[in-house]
Amino acid sequence: MTAVLPVSPVPLAAPVNAESVAIEVVQGDLSAYREGNTGIDYVHRFESGRPGPHVLINALTHGNEICGMVAARHLLDTGVRPLIGTLTVSFAHVEAYAAFDASQPFENRQIVHNLNRVWSDEWLDGPEDSPELRRARAMRPVVAAADHILDIHSTSQDVVPFWVYPAYARNAAVALAIGQPAIHLVMPSGLGSGTPLIQHGRHGQDQSTAGAALVVECGQHFRQSAADLATATALEFLVHFGLIARDGPAPARAPQRRFELLQTLMVKTTEFRFTRPLIGFETFAKDELIGTDGTDEIRAPCDDCTIFMPTRAPIVGREAVYLTRPIRP
Repeated sequence: MTAVLPVSPVPLAAPVNAESVAIEVVQGDLSAYREGNTGIDYVHRFESGRPGPHVLINALTHGNEICGMVAARHLLDTGVRPLIGTLTVSFAHVEAYAAFDASQPFENRQIVHNLNRVWSDEWLDGPEDSPELRRARAMRPVVAAADHILDIHSTSQDVVPFWVYPAYARNAAVALAIGQPAIHLVMPSGLGSGTPLIQHGRHGQDQSTAGAALVVECGQHFRQSAADLATATALEFLVHFGLIARDGPAPARAPQRRFELLQTLMVKTTEFRFTRPLIGFETFAKDELIGTDGTDEIRAPCDDCTIFMPTRAPIVGREAVYLTRPIRP
């Protein structure tokens, strides 16, 4: 099993831009994985024939978050099969993935809509059309069928990996048990900017019959370390639910740090600016100025306000930044 890399609780590098980004992971051709065995392109399902949970490992919710592609291919190429229950491995947004341009490596995140914000009945049953909505509608039964979901993502900036999940005990229990990444972004009321895949249907409800559904943000999109962590986390997720046996010692456990999402701010104008360069995990005192958006001021709502996912390049109508606070032990 690929070892989980150690995690530091501080940002790792200077801001990443298109001119300086190093692409360490080769963009592979996925055409060999198209047919699958479910009748849905790029979705592969393996049943053990023994009772157990149905676990979904999902990659490429965004086209340029390629670490999940590496993890999904590892599971398929090495013949990982469940000892109990059912394993489904999916490549979600292959159309966006195929639009990759090394000279503009951040531009194929999506084509029209954010595939990770359309998983509500309003969007899926609505009249609008796009490559993302067509793919979400095709994958709707795949997501609905899974008891437990790991959705593998990465970040534009070179910061430490972290979990993202709704604030249900079942999600926290899995993240804490796996232990790496050691940072958790907990959503008490969803993202506030749409419905992500991990909150589709019963997974977005606080009920005892729902399983765990988590995002793992594995680090900067094009880092080999992100691909390694994605693979290791996928394997640990399957170990946790008993679908595969552990191969080697358990990964080292780091001290856990948890943060509560307070606000998701959207870019409203072309005049959006942060007061200083941000890459994530910077902290602000209560009422300290974080940025401006036209005439609006963005100020910290609390002391120790911690920044997650600040936009690298503001685009009107897309997310600007997540404002969080530490969850004290």
